[in-house]
Amino acid sequence: MPRKRVTSQDVAELAGVSRTTVSFVLNNVPGMKISQETRQRVLEAARQLNYYPASAARSLARGRTNFIGLVLCQSPTSIFADAFLPEVIRGLGEVAQEHGFRILLESVEDVTRPDAYISLVREKYIDGLIVSGPRSDDAQLPQLAQEGFPIVLLGQLNDVNFCFVDVDNVGAARMATEHLIALGHQRIGLITNAPPQYTASRDRQRGYRLALEAHGIAYDPNLVRYGNFREESGYEAMSQLLKLTERPTAMFVACDLVAFGAMEAIKEHGLAIPEDIALVGFDDVRLAPYVDPPLTTVRLPAYEQGRRAGDLLIRLIRGEKDMETQILLETELVVRESCGASSR
Repeated sequence: MPRKRVTSQDVAELAGVSRTTVSFVLNNVPGMKISQETRQRVLEAARQLNYYPASAARSLARGRTNFIGLVLCQSPTSIFADAFLPEVIRGLGEVAQEHGFRILLESVEDVTRPDAYISLVREKYIDGLIVSGPRSDDAQLPQLAQEGFPIVLLGQLNDVNFCFVDVDNVGAARMATEHLIALGHQRIGLITNAPPQYTASRDRQRGYRLALEAHGIAYDPNLVRYGNFREESGYEAMSQLLKLTERPTAMFVACDLVAFGAMEAIKEHGLAIPEDIALVGFDDVRLAPYVDPPLTTVRLPAYEQGRRAGDLLIRLIRGEKDMETQILLETELVVRESCGASSR
């Protein structure tokens, strides 16, 4: 005979209380005037009977799902190739688990679709939302922000006052470009991490331009190409730049994976790094020290970004006040062999 399923009525009868009291105690509903003695009787009865309330019931009682939505504004192909995102997700996952939340991941390449991810909120699948790689053409984010839904960006949008965790992309890109200028380069090319709809892409291009302007170097749009998160885009962009009559002597590539593709293109054209073309990347993914030559790059705190974003969102969900809601984390330039600084 199958074993009879234990119900909240069984717990109520053993503890000598009503089913409503059992629900209030086991779901930890705030504001209920239940004595400590009664709470202990209910908890002990539940333990003896090995009873746990269903997750749906807990969510209903608390008014929450205990799910966080993580929207990645990239194609699935780009996400699986990305060497930076796993560390972000690891940090987010750890803080979510510590607070009893789970993560619902959604890949959204076209954020202009009316139903791109707003159904997660409308159908109450999630309690809050983290958006990685926000785009300037995303009309849904401002709409959700106006409604007061808890949102944290991994990145920034200039026109709306969002909570965010990010780095100073402008300053970091300027630092990388000025490093190449300090090594004597004047003709410096740029391959961005992503198309210009992504705010991080535009900010890194701006930092590159500011560095050139600060040192009296004219900005040349012929030296700029747009990457798309993956090695292939870096390979194609670098191949185009190498066809120029006067090719660049140095490259700032605003994403390490894109930089790996650019490095391969340089080698296939019979050129040496850094002797013929110096190169600086951005991210400091785990493979950066192990490519040939080891990649000079801007180190981003990926794990810390994930943890801080998760912690901030959970605080917003819980209605906490008086906390920092716009967080900029530090970056640093990690000098290796690809830029030529060690040989100089």
